[in-house]
Amino acid sequence: MIFTAGRGKPLDLEAVETATRAGIHRAGAAVLSNLLDSTSRAPEDRCPCGHQAGYHDTRNRHLLTAVGEVKIRRCWYVCSPCGRGHSPRDRELGIEGTDVSPAVRRMMAVVGSETSFEHGREQLELLAGLEVTAKAVERQAEAIGTDIEAREQNEIRRAKQLDLPEVCMPEVATLYIEMDGTGVPVVRAETEGRKGKNVGEPARTREVKPGCVFTQTSSDDEGRPVRDEDSTTYVGAIENAEAFGLRLYNEAWRRGWSRAKLKVVLGDGAIWIWNGADVHFPGAVQIVDIYHAREHLFELAGRLLPANEKQRKRWLARCLDRLDKGKIEALVKILRGFDAASPEITAALATEADYFERNAERMRYPKFRAMGLFIGSGVIEAGCRTVIGARLKRSGMFWTVAGANSIIALRCCRLSSRFEDYWADRLSA
Repeated sequence: MIFTAGRGKPLDLEAVETATRAGIHRAGAAVLSNLLDSTSRAPEDRCPCGHQAGYHDTRNRHLLTAVGEVKIRRCWYVCSPCGRGHSPRDRELGIEGTDVSPAVRRMMAVVGSETSFEHGREQLELLAGLEVTAKAVERQAEAIGTDIEAREQNEIRRAKQLDLPEVCMPEVATLYIEMDGTGVPVVRAETEGRKGKNVGEPARTREVKPGCVFTQTSSDDEGRPVRDEDSTTYVGAIENAEAFGLRLYNEAWRRGWSRAKLKVVLGDGAIWIWNGADVHFPGAVQIVDIYHAREHLFELAGRLLPANEKQRKRWLARCLDRLDKGKIEALVKILRGFDAASPEITAALATEADYFERNAERMRYPKFRAMGLFIGSGVIEAGCRTVIGARLKRSGMFWTVAGANSIIALRCCRLSSRFEDYWADRLSA
């Protein structure tokens, strides 16, 4: 069927759809304005300062809602002792200190957590017919992320001060904790006094420490572990190792640390990871990601034997064999027995030998395989890309630490499937 619009001209269906939506929004805004108007008043209302505020007058205000801008009337009270004014209706509707409704704030948080603030502005205009600025999307997304982070810190403080209670819930077969670090580009003020990766160059990034918790209850037909579907939750922030350890500890308890039959910590060879594991997760099986350990050997082989490919492959194969068989002492012996051609190579060999020696018990891979455990930290490696990189490491982006942490908190909340619960709790509060 061909639609026509007078004189045989084809009808622009998209234009009609857009105009119809705009008309429905205008009608909805009129209905919403009448619904939200509240001019009934009490003589007094309690001021946030604790005193009684007296009725002053009725005032109008404009509010951006999911159906467009509305104008509402509400009573205004003024407190004589502190001189401040307020509207109980604003508090009741959850719009104190903001010109956008809860539904629009929620939309801004979602788009702001997924893409650039400018792109989020475009999405809201195209998909919801709402005209906002990129700065407004930024403010709302970061404000909600900051609130999520504040609630998280309250939980962390309680966990630090008190023994967390045992929860009467089903037992967890195997609970995994993984952690890593990844750099995020920041504004210059956030790197003052910090050394860069290359000698003599200033730092251009700050390290985000992301962590994840997931569970495993089964293996596949070949005996390989299978991660439980939708069991992964995330935390993360730009912060020191001690603060991050408490954050991940709180998440582990939330996910059933006390109910887990087997507890596993997986990570690369970074010292801060294993120091934190010893402090916060005693009794857990500690495993160094095997792919990270192999990468150490590949890079070292390239430095030791750059010109002799055949000899390099043969030497590397010997080392990888010892590693895969968990014979770390034999691997260390190979490294320490290599005839180095320069002081730099000698130092590199000593560093790598120390690395494997320090992590020997975390590299007993045949034992871990026999237990049916993961020996690679692919979940958090993917998390670095999904949680952090996909949003905070796009071309041209530079963050403040506060801004980055608010968006990280928001993304972790959404990717952990907790945003709906947070939003419901926030509105009820």
